[in-house]
Order: sequence, then C-alpha cells, then structure tokens
Amino acid sequence: MVNATILQPDVVVAHKCLLGEGPVWDAKRQVICWVDILNGEIHEYAPDQKKHQTIYVQQMIGSLAVCKNGNYLVALQNGFAYINRTTGELQMLSDPEAHLPGNRFNDGKCDPAGRFFAGTMALSEAPKAGGLYLLENNASHKKQLEEISISNGMAWSLDHQTFYYIDSPTYEVAAFDYDKSTGSICNKRIIIKVPQEDGCPDGMTIDSEGMLWIAHWNGWQVARWNPGTGEKLYHIPMPVAKITSCTFGGQSLEDLYITSASVDLTDGDLKMQPLAGSLFVVRNCGFKGLPAFEFDI
Repeated sequence: MVNATILQPDVVVAHKCLLGEGPVWDAKRQVICWVDILNGEIHEYAPDQKKHQTIYVQQMIGSLAVCKNGNYLVALQNGFAYINRTTGELQMLSDPEAHLPGNRFNDGKCDPAGRFFAGTMALSEAPKAGGLYLLENNASHKKQLEEISISNGMAWSLDHQTFYYIDSPTYEVAAFDYDKSTGSICNKRIIIKVPQEDGCPDGMTIDSEGMLWIAHWNGWQVARWNPGTGEKLYHIPMPVAKITSCTFGGQSLEDLYITSASVDLTDGDLKMQPLAGSLFVVRNCGFKGLPAFEFDI
C-alpha cells in the first residue's frame, strides 16, 4: 500500500484555468492535454521540453480525445467536432442537442473500440436535462442514456466488459455491461456510493490493477476506489477544493495528472487556495495507468 501522506502534488505549469477538466495523456507526443471548459481553451504541455501551448476554440469545450491521425476530436457546447492540432481549424461533425440550446457537452472519453462517449448537462445545471451519447467512427451518433444531470467520469474495466460512469449529483458510480462490438451499455447497477463529506464525484480514470481514481469536487482530494467492493482505499489530499479529473501520464504512465477549477471562488477562497485552477501532477505515484484510447478516424 502506498502511503498517501507522502504523495505530494506539484503544479505542472503556472497557468490557471477557470474550469480545468478532461486531462488526456498523448503517449505518442509525450504531452498532457486538458481543457478549460468555460474559457473554450485546449491546453498542451510537454514535460520534457517544458513547453505550454493553447488552442482557442471560441466556444465552451467539455472534453477531447486524441485521434489516430494526431488531431483532436472534441465535444463542444454545440456538438462534436474535429480540431486540427496545428492550425486550430474547427470542423463541426454533428450536434445531437441542437434543439436544446440551454445544454452543453461535458466530460467525454474514447472507448476501447475507438468510438467516443460524451455527455451533456444544462448550463443552468437543472437536473436530468442531459444525456449520454456515443459518437461512431463515421460521425453518426446515438443516445445511450437519458435524464442525466451532470455527465462526468467514465472508465472501462480491464477486460472491456464493464463501463463505469458518474452522474455527479447522484454521488454514485454506476456500472453497466458493455458490448465492445457495438458500444451498447445495459444492466445498470450502483457499485460505489460516495459520502457527501468526501465531495462530489467528478472525473475518473482506471489504473492497471482495475481500481478507479476519482476526482472529488469540493472534496480537496483524489481518491482510489475498489469497484468490486465499493471501498475507498485511500486519498491524496489536494491544496485546492474543486478537483475535476485525473489521468495517468509520463513515460511509464506512473505520473498522476490532476485538473482543478477556480470558478465561483470568492476572493477569500482564492486567498486560501491560490493554486485553484492549476494542473497538478503526483510524480511516480506508485501505481500505473493505461494508455488512453484514441478515436479511430
């Protein structure tokens, strides 16, 4: 067991996001990628070169995935799009909720077959206004779940037979049977119930032992949970409250990258949390992640 008290998060780069989210490790380029949802920005940082770049998207961006051709697939306020990583050029694909202008896309992730799952939520955070969508490789989409409030963390089990999912206000992690050949999900059951004092479950990733790592919004922590027993194994304390997501990166996928937010913090809050909105890393965290799935374009 790793002693969580010795796991120290470091700030990766001086930039602070309003609502940092959706970290993805691009193993081919050795770059950590993340988004600032409300400012409509994609951030990239190459640890070896200490180089930080920003792509300005011009609308809210909920999440991204790296495509096999190296560019980005993104879930925006107004639907799915490709983004040319060199030029920043945007190519819209489809908008499943064009009839719901009060919604936007939030968290998203590629599945083991190279499709893209992404969910929506109301800008007002009205309950049960969103859904979960699957974007096929031919750019068609289908709705997977309805009446979602704030669609967030996703992960797939090591054998690719189970899909893990978080609708944040439920304070629960759900599991579904997952069919890799079609992307369909069924047989929902609740596997983790998060105590409210731990903070709201937000983004999520999985490690090479099949344990789930969950970012806890207003919980000052990232925690490791056992999806088989529902047990919280331990947590890494963070210097900011609004922890949004996490992923493994680095040459050996043993560095844990963690995004955070500064949105809606008061001046007093910001004095207590001057690092709010930063991207953090816990280097050599004692566990290993899995390579991110790429969108099969």
